[in-house]
Amino acid sequence: MEKIDALDKKILDIVTRNARIPSKNVAIECGVSRAAIHQRIQRLIELKVIVGSGYNIDPKALGFQTCTYIGIRLERGNMYRGVVKCLEAIPEIVESHFTTGPYTILCKLYARDNEHLMDLLNNKIQGIEGVVSTETLISLEESIKREISICGGTPPDLTALAASDEDWD
Repeated sequence: MEKIDALDKKILDIVTRNARIPSKNVAIECGVSRAAIHQRIQRLIELKVIVGSGYNIDPKALGFQTCTYIGIRLERGNMYRGVVKCLEAIPEIVESHFTTGPYTILCKLYARDNEHLMDLLNNKIQGIEGVVSTETLISLEESIKREISICGGTPPDLTALAASDEDWD
């Protein structure tokens, strides 16, 4: 893989915070021309460092109130690809990972409510050939959501934050 330099990292840091930022603004922040930014972004796309862009949609705004993680155990690990094809047909599933540990597959899905979740589990996921069992973890709140930081920024001083948080006492 070609080397990613400091300018590439700065560009990536800027566009991951706001994919819709005009190239002109990125160029100003980086101190280079707009053409240089465009060329760098195109190169990062060709290198598959940047693999997509788009809009983020809030599932709650569309009526999907329940975010859930489902751990799926399979009869045999080699059934993974077939099971994933079946999971792809369930539009509420937004992520699927082949994992180590107690589950073969870990999925993230959004359901309208608990009844909808129960229907997805009982009538769709657990009915897939090879699925032995599932374990459901409902997300109560998303605490952190971010893209990976390639700039290696310094984490905040958690000691000061924890000391000021009276809710934990």
